[in-house]
Amino acid sequence: MNTVMTLITIAVYLAGMILIGVKYGKNNNTTGEFYLGGRKLGPLVTAMSAEASDMSSWLLMGLPGLALAGGFAEATWTAIGLAIGTYINWLIVAKRLRRYTAETKSDTVPDFFSNRFADKSGALLAISAIIIVIFFVPYTASGFSAIGKLFNSLFGVNYHIAMIVGAAVIVLYTVLGGFMAVSTTDFMQSIVMTIALFVIICFGMNQAGSMDTVIKNINDYQGYFSLTANGAYGALPIASTFAWGLGYFGMPHILLRFMAIEDENKLKTSRRVATVWVVISMAMAIFIGIVGYTFVWQKGTILQDGFDAERIIVYMANAIKEVGPLAAIVAGLILAGILAATMSTADSQLLAASSSVSENIVHRFFWKNMSVKASIWISRLTVCVIAIIGMFFAWNENSSVFRIVSFAWAGFGAAFGPLVLFALFWKRTTKWGALAGVVSGGAMVFIWKFLIAPVGGVFAIYELLPAFVISSVLIVVVSLLTKKPDDEVIATFERVKAK
Repeated sequence: MNTVMTLITIAVYLAGMILIGVKYGKNNNTTGEFYLGGRKLGPLVTAMSAEASDMSSWLLMGLPGLALAGGFAEATWTAIGLAIGTYINWLIVAKRLRRYTAETKSDTVPDFFSNRFADKSGALLAISAIIIVIFFVPYTASGFSAIGKLFNSLFGVNYHIAMIVGAAVIVLYTVLGGFMAVSTTDFMQSIVMTIALFVIICFGMNQAGSMDTVIKNINDYQGYFSLTANGAYGALPIASTFAWGLGYFGMPHILLRFMAIEDENKLKTSRRVATVWVVISMAMAIFIGIVGYTFVWQKGTILQDGFDAERIIVYMANAIKEVGPLAAIVAGLILAGILAATMSTADSQLLAASSSVSENIVHRFFWKNMSVKASIWISRLTVCVIAIIGMFFAWNENSSVFRIVSFAWAGFGAAFGPLVLFALFWKRTTKWGALAGVVSGGAMVFIWKFLIAPVGGVFAIYELLPAFVISSVLIVVVSLLTKKPDDEVIATFERVKAK
């Protein structure tokens, strides 16, 4: 009976997301409405949908698991870097990007790059679109993997079946409702995620008995609360982990929210809401990992072989479910929160990737006279194709959600982050500098991750940091070595700056 009540709660949540897709599907008459919602997002939806799409399944699974098994230092420095990155991104990028993309009539991030540098060849557009697809596939795969892990752990449902059904729901409301459906569902999902975090903490503390018990048990890890991990975390590892915050400047699904807000003067409100929610939610997620140690200690399963720390919130929700029918509904809300964290990112990624393929590759290079209706249907088809590829990558149920997300995050942060900043704030940036930055940033993530980092020592750092630096250096050097931008490009830059 309890399991049935939990499943009904989850089913109601999923049905609600699909209904939102159906509602907004009637309003998608142009590509601008499908990709950016006609730039009509309100400040609260802008803030919460941006951060919900950012947090993904790693907030409720990856981060608590990292705090539980990986240690307090890594989880905390990651969270601090992300919090600072969130605030700075909203502070310096959001308003100017909104103005620039409106001025140049850009509906996607590759559009912005291409229009900003007047790249008539389409090279910057195509490379940017390809990078979006390359890194969004594993990012989306991590979300599908989280769904499979969730239902497999809790209900014994086959991992692959659960993953496919979850992906199908995400694809359905995304292809139906486009950007407005994705943003609205993300807003609703951020609320569900917050409820889930709060309830799990309350349950965990109730099970532990007291905060003293929690601290006593977690201290079995010698020096657990040391931010330097007893010397293992020096300046370079801290800077490496801290560098997570750099990724924000290059995340297409977050940048699209900046581009879509209706009133740029409301961005200050969005910034405050987004930053506060990010800080609180990550602190709660880390605390779940801390409390989770006592929970598994009481169950006699302290990090034994086969124990997956990333599923700690699932194990705790399962324990809540067994208390009674009402508790089973609460457990359903918690599990819906995990689904929300996953879906809020996967839907945004699918839409961003599909718009890049449809508008920036198919429309630009293969079907120049494509109608608006055809463009929207190509986007919908692309959503389905990318989802299928994502499921292929997520087929291994033992893959780490946190590690997959960290790689994709580095890819976008290094390929796009430096260019976004230089494009908005340095008028001397050239098309060739932009190309050098995008290609070198994306390539260096692979090179550092798979060739240099395995050497160990000082090289065993998060690939985002060196790749971001190299991309920035090449943008500056190549821009200075090539002809300065045309007068029209400079005039547009000055016009946007003066607003």
